[in-house]
Amino acid sequence: MLVRIVKLTLKTEKIASFERIFEETKQQIRTFKGCQFLELYQDANKPEIFFTYSYWEDSDALEVYRNSDFFQKIRNRTKLLFDEKPEAW
Repeated sequence: MLVRIVKLTLKTEKIASFERIFEETKQQIRTFKGCQFLELYQDANKPEIFFTYSYWEDSDALEVYRNSDFFQKIRNRTKLLFDEKPEAW
């Protein structure tokens, strides 16, 4: 199993837009082949900072997702909302 953590720093005025996109897409991500878990967390002290935690069967499953049309569409919708480049571990 692979655990993927991504830190997202949003423009303050774009938080609601990001949350709406996540709500619209989270079930599709959770049911993507190889995804075993997905959650979104918001920093209690800095509300513009979010983290996604996702568990994947392995790195190949994550790469298939990252190269999918579905992921590219989400990325295109959300990248304009970021105040900083996302960080991933």
